[in-house]
Amino acid sequence: MIPRVPRILPRTILSVTEVETLLNEADAADVYRLRDRALLELLYSTGIRRTEAARLVGNDLDFSRAVLFVREGKGRRDRVVPIGARALSWVDRYLRESRPKLALPQTATLFVTDYGEAARPEFIAARVTRYKGFAGIDKPGSTHILRHACATHMLEGGANIRFIQALLGHASLETTQIYAHVSIDALKKVHAATHPSGCRRGQDMPLAKHA
Repeated sequence: MIPRVPRILPRTILSVTEVETLLNEADAADVYRLRDRALLELLYSTGIRRTEAARLVGNDLDFSRAVLFVREGKGRRDRVVPIGARALSWVDRYLRESRPKLALPQTATLFVTDYGEAARPEFIAARVTRYKGFAGIDKPGSTHILRHACATHMLEGGANIRFIQALLGHASLETTQIYAHVSIDALKKVHAATHPSGCRRGQDMPLAKHA
């Protein structure tokens, strides 16, 4: 029997505050930073991979339904994911104000480089790393930290893990369950509110103070 590869828990989950700080560093002061803000907002809102973001074209966005078509994701599987109103608004602004000034005529991808060429996965990862540095976030990882944050924050907000599985495009629920392990804040609140030892704390005996 082939030994199973152990699942590694993400150790670099960004808080909501950290994500917002990172996003705000892309202040849209010019066409480049407007593109970056739209990209970062889309990555956090949808949880898509950098390779999936690099493949996007304009027709993959359905503004009327507020969904994004992810074509040939991991395992060559297609899926449709929701995109939040804020991210959709930034992408719309990018398409109107920034992309027409940046993109070369033959470039079909949604996101383009400073030179108007198709943005490759490495370029997308570098954008996240750049703004993470500006935000003073000293945690390893690039694009995946926004994917991890998307999944964890939704779980902590009460999303069913099956919906997270569909959003992230995981073939197995087991892969998605790693996020349930890191969503500890929500678990602690539920535990304190429902577990008998948590409910009665303070009524029986005070917690000991440790040096």
